[in-house]
Amino acid sequence: MAMMTGEQYEASLRKLNLQVYQFGKKVENVVDDPIIRPSMNAVKLTYELAHQPEYEDLMTATSHISGKKINRFTHIHQSTDDLVKKTKMGRLLGSLTGCCFQRCVGMDAMNALSIVTYDIDQKLGTEYNKRFLKYLAYVQENDLTCDGAMTDPKGDRSLPPHKQPDPDMFLHVVEEKEDGIVVRGAKAHQTGAVNSHEIIVMPTISMREADAEYAVSFALPADAEGITYIMGRQSCDTRKLEAGKIDRGNSLFGGHEALVVFDDVFVPWERVFMYKEFEFAGQLVENFASYHRQSYACKAGVGDVLIGATQTIAEYNGAAKASHVKDKIIEMNHLNETLFCGSVACACEGGKQPSGTYLVNTLLANVCKQNVTRFPYEIARLAQDIAGGLMVTLPSEDDFKSPEVGEWLTKYYKTCEGISTENRNRMLRLIENITLGTAAVGYLTESMHGAGSPQAQRIMISRQVNMAQKQKAAKQLCGIKEEE
Repeated sequence: MAMMTGEQYEASLRKLNLQVYQFGKKVENVVDDPIIRPSMNAVKLTYELAHQPEYEDLMTATSHISGKKINRFTHIHQSTDDLVKKTKMGRLLGSLTGCCFQRCVGMDAMNALSIVTYDIDQKLGTEYNKRFLKYLAYVQENDLTCDGAMTDPKGDRSLPPHKQPDPDMFLHVVEEKEDGIVVRGAKAHQTGAVNSHEIIVMPTISMREADAEYAVSFALPADAEGITYIMGRQSCDTRKLEAGKIDRGNSLFGGHEALVVFDDVFVPWERVFMYKEFEFAGQLVENFASYHRQSYACKAGVGDVLIGATQTIAEYNGAAKASHVKDKIIEMNHLNETLFCGSVACACEGGKQPSGTYLVNTLLANVCKQNVTRFPYEIARLAQDIAGGLMVTLPSEDDFKSPEVGEWLTKYYKTCEGISTENRNRMLRLIENITLGTAAVGYLTESMHGAGSPQAQRIMISRQVNMAQKQKAAKQLCGIKEEE
């Protein structure tokens, strides 16, 4: 099968029999649900761009398995150039959608598994990598979107998985059969889950032998029996149910998250990529996290949109020439480009692993993500500063259309000559969307906690930085001998 078009992708989702719940009711038509649909549009764009010549170099790659042209989101990195193109692809898509486009997690999961399954086989003589490569060929051949599912509910954070009062707080194996395993548990915060064809499950923390039944990784069709999706809320999400589009801010794209419940779900052995190899759980988590921390180049893309919106609203308000406004926008650009630099750096400094897969420089990937936990918040603050209070006090689109009060609103919210009140409203709503509304889930809170909360990166930085080398350099320059 050739790479899917956007229309083919949408049609493929309609064939899935997903069990999805939202606002206490089962969603019968997931693809056309007005709250979910914008997130599907964002994934759909990743298919559409792969067929456009101007984006082909970033959006496609050559499979190291089949030699065929494939969507880059199904590719296993074969060089640092691949890693750099991944970074650039993320920024591009962030700038075109203004939101999370949801396919990075699956891509990062597959690349991490390509490394770890090989390492397990080399040490233990298993055949996980062979299974994984067969699965990967299936994903590439059918151009599938995969959800990478790592985060467990965790229950009492002070206790390891095997000591939890409720053992299901971490997904685990409850039964072993001749032809596979049965798993129970849940995965939280699953971005793009109901827009995916497959779910790739991984452990969420390093584990010890007592947690062996929790050290499991596998892949299943998204509509496998026993899997249920419960949609999460987003700020201002029900604006998507309103007739007008202006108050949505982003009228085209969006994201979603879900709790995915696995209620005694059967997994055939050929789709199991780790089972009881607890000593490799930490490596899988760290490799995945490093890839995913690189993936936050997408925030630079969303930042491009927010900076463009901020410049535009400053012009609409007649404030663009004020020196303090110019300086704040310079600062926004400085922070945004620094985010991009971190992602590019960890890609350029990546290296080949024994499996043949290229992994990012893990120290720099953690530095990149540490910046991501901070800079978007400052960019958003400056955007709100320049946009002004009307961003959060603006009356509704329906009020502007009201025969009773609409004329007053149009009159009193007009600014510069030649600037329509409606266009000003649209730009204010876009800034609101990214900094406070549905897109703030991806641009702000996801920047904080996605791919691991801030302290996780600080721990990795402390582990991986070569402090002894730094001390040696300092001592050498000031004349202290090592034996002293």
